[in-house]
Amino acid sequence: MRHTSAASGPGRTARTWRELRTNYQLYAMVSVPVIWLIVFMYVPMYGVQIAFRNFRAVDGITGSPWAGLKYFRKFFHAYDSASIVLNTIEVCFYTLLAGFPIFVLLALLLNNANSKRFRKAVQMSTFAPYFISVTVVVGMLHQFLSTQDYGIINRIIVFFGGHPILFMTEPGWFSTIYSWSNIWQGAGFNAIIYIAALSSIDTSLYEAAVMDGASRLQRVRHIDLPGIMPTVVITFILAIGQVMNLGFFDKIYLMQNSLNLDRSEVISTYVYKTGLAASLPNFSYAAAIGLFNSAINFALLIAANQFAKRINQSSLW
Repeated sequence: MRHTSAASGPGRTARTWRELRTNYQLYAMVSVPVIWLIVFMYVPMYGVQIAFRNFRAVDGITGSPWAGLKYFRKFFHAYDSASIVLNTIEVCFYTLLAGFPIFVLLALLLNNANSKRFRKAVQMSTFAPYFISVTVVVGMLHQFLSTQDYGIINRIIVFFGGHPILFMTEPGWFSTIYSWSNIWQGAGFNAIIYIAALSSIDTSLYEAAVMDGASRLQRVRHIDLPGIMPTVVITFILAIGQVMNLGFFDKIYLMQNSLNLDRSEVISTYVYKTGLAASLPNFSYAAAIGLFNSAINFALLIAANQFAKRINQSSLW
């Protein structure tokens, strides 16, 4: 037994080196994103301890004294912490739950369009807004929703006998404006992955369904949806895991004003204002809030994965 184990060790090592030499190009390609992941995702985790220290730049991370949970308690005891967390949850889940079905529906509609020219035109027109600068999008929102003569939305409201609405300064409209402008801007881009999943479905299934007299709606229900459901579940779980991150921080920050701040102040903007942009930056406080936000994302990811595993038998792990 000892002789066999000793012999298997060098043999396994030789096979590993042979595999590396044979497919070194593939391993070189894989090494780039792996190195990026380690350098930019795992190495910075060393700095998480700032949230538990009274961090001073002159002392460095290890030289700063420990503060324990001081900054977490400071955030939890802040008078506006509850509203900030609720605002973040509202904006994030509104965008996710309203946008996710639209992305899937757009992919299904494009996949079942008869005219290739029409399909390409719609795909291009829905994909193009993704490349518009966030600053330009916010400027467009101010123009379209203005109460002045050039505000087309309010002109339509007045035309039908209504009264102009101060959309950009009314707190109740903030989540709706932010979410639907995000959906408009990202619909084409987010639908691509589902279009790719639909293209991988075996065409013989459609041919058999047509021969059996299945309508287009029945083909969508019994072929398209089951075919892309694993992809939908995985992307939804990943979206849940990032739901509190608010990738469009700059958009929210640009849309904020003193009148809608009650509903527009979210965790990311609060961290920036109190922890980084203040006259006396408090990096430990900002790190503590960011770590709390990441903990919520992690908990949501675990919960969504377990729920998907029970319901659909598709999950990340």
